Amino acid sequence: MASHSLVSSTAKPEPVTRRERPVFSMSDDHAMSKKILDTHSPNGREVDVAIILQVIEEIFQHAFLAIDGVLQDSHRESMETSKLEEKTSFTFDSFHLEGLAYIMHKVSCQLTCKFSGGGEAHATTMEILGMLSSYHWDAKLVLTLASFSIIYGEFWLVAQKFATQPLAKMVALLKQLPDIIEHAAALKSRFDAINNLLKAILDITKCIIEFKRLPSQYISEDQPPMSVAIAYFPTAVYWTIKSIVACASQLTSLLGMSYEFISATTTDTWEMSSSTHKLNNISDHLRAELERCYEHIQEKKHTEYYQMLVHLFETTQFDNMKINKALIYIKDDLLPLEVGTMHTRASIDALRRKTVLLLISDLDITPEEVLILATIYNESRGRSELQYEIVWLPISDRSREWNEGYEHKFKELQARMPWFTLHHPSLLEPAVIKYVKERWHFSKKMMLVALDPQQGKVVCQNAIHMAWIWGNLAYPFTMAKQEELWSIESWRLELVVDGIDQNIIEWMTAGKYICLYGGEDVEWIEKFTTSAKSVAHRAGIDLHMIYVGKSNNKDRVRRINSIIRKENLSYCLDDVMSVWYFWTRLESMFYSKMQLGQTIKDDKIMQEVLTMLSFDGSDQGWAVISRGSFEMARAKSVVITKTLEDFHVWEEDAREKGFVLALIDYFLHLHTPQHCNRLILPGLDVDIPEMITCAECGRQMDKFFMYRCCTD
Repeated sequence: MASHSLVSSTAKPEPVTRRERPVFSMSDDHAMSKKILDTHSPNGREVDVAIILQVIEEIFQHAFLAIDGVLQDSHRESMETSKLEEKTSFTFDSFHLEGLAYIMHKVSCQLTCKFSGGGEAHATTMEILGMLSSYHWDAKLVLTLASFSIIYGEFWLVAQKFATQPLAKMVALLKQLPDIIEHAAALKSRFDAINNLLKAILDITKCIIEFKRLPSQYISEDQPPMSVAIAYFPTAVYWTIKSIVACASQLTSLLGMSYEFISATTTDTWEMSSSTHKLNNISDHLRAELERCYEHIQEKKHTEYYQMLVHLFETTQFDNMKINKALIYIKDDLLPLEVGTMHTRASIDALRRKTVLLLISDLDITPEEVLILATIYNESRGRSELQYEIVWLPISDRSREWNEGYEHKFKELQARMPWFTLHHPSLLEPAVIKYVKERWHFSKKMMLVALDPQQGKVVCQNAIHMAWIWGNLAYPFTMAKQEELWSIESWRLELVVDGIDQNIIEWMTAGKYICLYGGEDVEWIEKFTTSAKSVAHRAGIDLHMIYVGKSNNKDRVRRINSIIRKENLSYCLDDVMSVWYFWTRLESMFYSKMQLGQTIKDDKIMQEVLTMLSFDGSDQGWAVISRGSFEMARAKSVVITKTLEDFHVWEEDAREKGFVLALIDYFLHLHTPQHCNRLILPGLDVDIPEMITCAECGRQMDKFFMYRCCTD
């Protein structure tokens, strides 16, 4: 037998075939609405509607179990009934109606003493509204529903105990209930209709209670969408109370009726279904407005939180904990941090008095980025003077529903990180995401925001460039440290290749000639390496050639590496990660200089880095040939190929000036400014400069936008 539980019932109202007037057609119902409002004169008294509603729901739950018992012709106490009795927490000592019992008695009389059919239902509803004029809208509904629940509970209490208790049997006889009980199964559709209507009544009641509980500091009754919802309350309350009147009328009409009359009556069931349909429409409308209210409140809370963050960073703090908590997790109800590789949890206290590097990225952070940063971080763990911690703040797209795919991707990334991570992206406040995007200009590319250990102030808005260039030498990752490191740097091969490949450093130390080259034209690579080896042999120099690939095509670089190794054309960087790191460090040098306000026109390192990046952005091959730290000649494929072919022309200069200096002179001799460089800067929006001059000819470069979904 299907359960009659108010919560679990799946019975649907019968289809409504009549043409119904829209629920909120206020033009037609203006006069009635005015009459409803005329009855509304609250005196400020507050009623604990929540606790009364809880009692009402328990009455309905017990009543529906009683219905099941009657329909099954079984009056034994069920397991469910026992469980409900165990769960009931109310006693006469703890539950006080504070004088409400009398008004509920009056409403109960109103519900039972008049036959509420046709126009009488409207009159009864208006009389009840008049009785409850001094109460708020939510209290009107709860008190009316409580009054009905008394009638409903008494009805089914007698029906349930009829067969086992003499008192219940005598009352049932006087109410002429035996015929109803005997043929209860035939009345199932009517009981289902009442059940569905009560569910709709409860939905609206709870919805209006929710409106009443909304925090007034974030939304007031006179501002949309709250004011829009409140405008519907009179009509919603009217139809809900009228539906309660209909339920009471149904219950009263059963008393004393013969089975033949009851089974022949179908109009009442249709009208109940029609009322349920109407109330569901009202409920859907109010729920939509309630959702808009919650959105409004959330926006207000986010704005308040955002302003709190702005204030924190603008004022002096006594330590770094207040800012760390505000950014990472402001509550104290759980341990928000997790060490990804160990899956251990930690509190924010682990960051106290330490330099904090906030790793900010989305879930598309690359394995290369994680692995290189992990190498730097792990190296720092063995050095007591490096008091810093990294915390990953994963920025997820809140407009998209979080699913298993995102969860798996997050967990996979988290497991690779030896530093602190946020336990879950959902812990990150939307206001923090807004602050990160608007104040720190995060868009897509990974950032490392450095906070000082004393006050939690930002000491470098993006220290990732320092980390890529110098690793732990950049500690404590401040702008001052960045300036200090650049002050002792110059354009030299060690700067370009430091940390990429130890073999290159050893060759340089030994005074070997080094040739870095790149591109993805295999035919040119084969021709260039053959010519370069031939020229080196004729010039009597020990030349080591290293292929450093191209930044934006991993698969292509892998294939070229395989060809170079197979044909023994030259040395290659170990893997595509080393290639990525090579180009990333060059980009970082450019952005790091920009952070310090340097310009291409006045800074030699920026000029050379820009040239290297333009080589990578072109379709041609290129080469840089050097000896020691400072003698460096570079050119694109056309110039370098022609130069090697013309070695007999500048061979004498190579012997007199030195190979690299003679090479530079011949490059300059061949260079033409008609077509210089193409530059691709895959950086942050805030980092893209308005104007860049060509490092070859000094003219202003044209600016274009490029959209790319991946780097392969």
